[in-house]
Amino acid sequence: MDITRRGALGLLGATTGWVFLLPSVSRKTALAQDADGWRHGTSLFGDLKYAPGFKHFDYVNPDAPKGGRVRLGAIGGFDSLNPYTYKGRPAGLMGLTIDTLTTPSYDEPSAAYGLIAEAVKFPDDYSQVTYRLRPEARFHDGTPITPEDVIFSMEMLKKVDPAYAGYYRNVVRGEKTGDHEVTFHFDEKGNRELPNITGQLPVLPKHWWEGKDASGKPRDLGATTLEAPLGSGPYRVDKVYPGRSITFKRVEDYWAKDLPVNIGKHNFDEVVLEYFLDPTVALEAFKGDQFDWRVENSARAWATAYDTPAVKRGDIVREEFTFDEPAGMQAFAFNLRRDKFSDPRVRRAFNLAFDFEWANKTLFYGLYKRLDSYFANSELAATGLPEGRELELLEGLRDQIPPEVFTTPYTNPVNDKPGAQREHLRQAMELLREAGWEIDKGVLRNKAGEAMTVEFLIADPNFERVVLPYVQALKRLGIQASVRTVDTSQYKSRVDNFDFDIITHRWGQSLSPGNEQRDFWGSEAADQSGSQNVVGIKNPAIDALINKVIYAESREDLVAATRALDRVLLWNHYVVPQWYSPSDRTARWNRFGHPEMMPKYQVGFPTIWWYDPEKAATIKKQG
Repeated sequence: MDITRRGALGLLGATTGWVFLLPSVSRKTALAQDADGWRHGTSLFGDLKYAPGFKHFDYVNPDAPKGGRVRLGAIGGFDSLNPYTYKGRPAGLMGLTIDTLTTPSYDEPSAAYGLIAEAVKFPDDYSQVTYRLRPEARFHDGTPITPEDVIFSMEMLKKVDPAYAGYYRNVVRGEKTGDHEVTFHFDEKGNRELPNITGQLPVLPKHWWEGKDASGKPRDLGATTLEAPLGSGPYRVDKVYPGRSITFKRVEDYWAKDLPVNIGKHNFDEVVLEYFLDPTVALEAFKGDQFDWRVENSARAWATAYDTPAVKRGDIVREEFTFDEPAGMQAFAFNLRRDKFSDPRVRRAFNLAFDFEWANKTLFYGLYKRLDSYFANSELAATGLPEGRELELLEGLRDQIPPEVFTTPYTNPVNDKPGAQREHLRQAMELLREAGWEIDKGVLRNKAGEAMTVEFLIADPNFERVVLPYVQALKRLGIQASVRTVDTSQYKSRVDNFDFDIITHRWGQSLSPGNEQRDFWGSEAADQSGSQNVVGIKNPAIDALINKVIYAESREDLVAATRALDRVLLWNHYVVPQWYSPSDRTARWNRFGHPEMMPKYQVGFPTIWWYDPEKAATIKKQG
């Protein structure tokens, strides 16, 4: 998978954590290699679509015009330009300024082609990987990118950020093996994803980070800073208004602009990211032409907020994009570090109390589907009862996993008829009693007399309308539930340090899950501040299944292992699943063009789009 800071493009969320993005499925060209084993790209399973010497990706317009400006919106603020540490609130889109060893294709699964590295090779046992760097690769100050920079980047990123530490935990050593070659050695064999994911490493300038800033103070990769880091990518930081906006300017002499992987991309002269403290204000700012592109996450807003003259004129274009990729898991996440959530019967009771059908009809205009898998909307989702290879994997863990895994397909409660919620609340109360909780004078208490108190921590005031009805249902069970809304900086700090009862969290997934699952659900990540294991899962059976996912030797093995992992996660009731939209709802001011053949698995905005002055002039006349 590809690891990148949450909030890529569009209306960026203020929640913490990571998003894992991976384009999906198409395989046609053999994984060609020369006599010495060098390849022009990597693929986790199967072949590469694009042969050596390809001119450009199919989904770009190679003649796309350069110029113009695009403005994007974000919620919250930022206090740092360093995206390589979990500390502080880094500005979004900083990935535009730095290149990686390889870069993904938007129409293949787990496929990447050379960027800083012109070629890659690895042995059949996947015990190491070697990258041959392009001699012409440069940082923005003209300094060549060297093996020393690559090694420094791996070592330091693992040191300062737990997400990188977990993702690259099996990379034990980097070695310069030639003037333009670097080799990463792994502590295990058979992990076929490692040659792929090391290529996603952002390569940082060692000489800059080991130097001093304008005040003479040594730079620190693990600290926040408002000094724009030296980069190597298609854009550099141009203007910064801390907490308010950041402008990126296209690098005219960008060293990699003519590489096949970059033809037709990075077409805007300027990319501006504007921040808003409140989602409602952000929506009104978009309709007032204060920024250009919005991914609409609110069903209510999508249904009711776009009846405007600009939409009727066609100045604002609303468009939904559907992709064949996992929806991931968005859920009310319990903090298992707190004893009150230790019993899975208690956690299941919370699910029984949640009325998704009412929320979808009343609040969401029927636009959502309930999540019933950590890999929903894909072949990776567990369905029915386990069989075949999946069953074999689970049989080896039978004494460590819930027995329902083998006997009952997982389902969420469905309130589809009168009296259904009342029945589910009755079932919830029975589970709570079995777990040692009883109602005493209207308050749910355990045998020690301690009341069940629960606080939902949120950062978006608009989400209160979803949580408050859920709170009322929990109170009917004697649970003293409340909602606390905090600003984004406090929210991030509390989540990073696991200081919460229940939060809403999202784990993005791809069609090729792998090492990132350790950071999501692995025991080691449970105690690492800033990790994605916000639930605090420490389960040897899940650790074992994660390894089965990582070491899968075929697509069939990967699917079986992922379904088994999905099934065990579900039956442990670690979360109360929420919902997902079958499509990405987008709105944009109609001043842009895009290729005729769009990538099947990503909208690619603004990377492969461009500014259209004729459309922009029309908007100006009408405005």
